[in-house]
Amino acid sequence: MTDTYTLVAFGVLALVSVASAVGMLTARNVVHAAYCLLAVSIAAAGLFALLEARYLALMQVLVYAGAVAILNLFTIMITLRRREDAVRPRDFSWPGLALAVTFFAAVAVAVAGGVLVPGVEPDVFPGVREFGERLFEIEGWVLPFEIASLVLTAALVGAVWWSREEGER
Repeated sequence: MTDTYTLVAFGVLALVSVASAVGMLTARNVVHAAYCLLAVSIAAAGLFALLEARYLALMQVLVYAGAVAILNLFTIMITLRRREDAVRPRDFSWPGLALAVTFFAAVAVAVAGGVLVPGVEPDVFPGVREFGERLFEIEGWVLPFEIASLVLTAALVGAVWWSREEGER
């Protein structure tokens, strides 16, 4: 792809990602917010694909768009008893705004003061066997992945428990 096409694709994907994130935060209906989360995940996968990180793009689509977002949608739809339960109030939060501004300022300072160092590619890229060995070694990636899956499972069980009526608990 030429630089112009890459720049246009990046602009479109970045716009979709930011607009969907804002839509997710401002949506009154929780189902619409979950669909916006799905759009953010797919746009992030597109950004990974533009960076030629095909494996990360595939995992983004499979894990986040294909599993987490769909599981969230199923959980929302299963736990809703009435249509009115899907609508959340629009409460403005001054502490939330202060936290967002503080976070934005910290990121802006870090980006403005940061020095970009070009990445160094290895001479030989690992194959599937080396990837598997790295994945399952003691300091590998399996433990963080399993911890994240337990946290998500606990969150979903908590959401189902929380949505039950008082007499069912």
